[in-house]
Amino acid sequence: MSGGVYGGDEVGALVFDIGSFSTRAGYAGEDCPKADFPTSLGVHIEEEGSDETEAGQESLVGRSFHIDTPALHVPRAGVELISPLKNGMIEDWEAFQAIVDHVYSKYIKSEPNLHPVLMSEAPWNSRVKREKLTELMFEHYNIPAFFLCKTAVLTAFANGRATGLVLDSGATHTTAIPVHDGYVLQQGIVKSPLAGDFITMQCRELFQEMNIEITPPYMIASKEPVREGAPPNWTKKDKLPPVSKSWHTYMCNEVIQDFQASVLQVSDSPYDEQVAAQMPTLHYEMPNGFTTDYGAERLRIPEGLFDPSNVKGLYGSVVVTGGNTLLQGFTERLNRELSQKAPPSMRLKLIASNSSMERRFSSWIGGSILASLGTFQQMWISKQEYDEGGKQSVERKCP
Repeated sequence: MSGGVYGGDEVGALVFDIGSFSTRAGYAGEDCPKADFPTSLGVHIEEEGSDETEAGQESLVGRSFHIDTPALHVPRAGVELISPLKNGMIEDWEAFQAIVDHVYSKYIKSEPNLHPVLMSEAPWNSRVKREKLTELMFEHYNIPAFFLCKTAVLTAFANGRATGLVLDSGATHTTAIPVHDGYVLQQGIVKSPLAGDFITMQCRELFQEMNIEITPPYMIASKEPVREGAPPNWTKKDKLPPVSKSWHTYMCNEVIQDFQASVLQVSDSPYDEQVAAQMPTLHYEMPNGFTTDYGAERLRIPEGLFDPSNVKGLYGSVVVTGGNTLLQGFTERLNRELSQKAPPSMRLKLIASNSSMERRFSSWIGGSILASLGTFQQMWISKQEYDEGGKQSVERKCP
């Protein structure tokens, strides 16, 4: 029995795209994922009794997880915020499994053994982690078929390309990844830590310079309107539990990320102080009611993203993806800078969807297209192939 019997029209294949910032999952063939929630999760370490053997440390019974936006936003004592991923690869397997379990129970509402799974992975994922993931999906979830595909390849497919340069700027890193005929050219990958988290850090420093307090909504019971620039007038909620620093920071970052999306703009040419000074100001109100106008800083903060060393070849199909690329003016500036750096004879074409959903979900959409193609069905690693060849079959079948 080959992998080709799985994933046809009778049984819907599932597509999982678990990124550093958010998790997307749903059925292949659909145009958007059923699930879209933060990859970060709250973890509560349950302790019981004491352990005499190790310098009086508490013995750990286990960890309970708080997953998805509603659960994450409840202030709880002793809950730390963690991510199962590090550098785009799975680091905490128990937390990763909790996310997969949550997708099946809340969004898919079906038994895992009924659906083949296509899962995205970082282009630099290690062989050991690929094999461990394959083993987890077949042994623990008992799925009928599996396929691992690199995010850049899926993004290229989502944009109707098998060859191109995928520029992906997400939360933790910005990457330029050359894809040729559906294969990632590993030696050509360029990575930069200048991405969404870097912009968030720059915004945080700006607020410190301006003495603006970041007050997350969970702390606010009520607020009064104040004139522009005046200190905020708000009341703190009673009986808030003693939340962890990591959870509070996460809630503060959500406020900053809204500021980023609402206020920041990429300059259409390299940052110039005089030009920035003429920039129209934008009004923004913090959750605690503090309001002020922002001018030059709107352009100054995103400027750090544009580093000439991150520009690569394959100018004919430069595919732009990742939530961070939705900053106003990002693609226009990128197009202008690439035009200046490309050889005069080179045809430059920038491909960036106007839809924010397509830009955020491009690798998931690529997986949805790929897993629903009739020609793809022989590509699956079937359960029988896994039973015969073991977890090593992922290296043979998934480039």
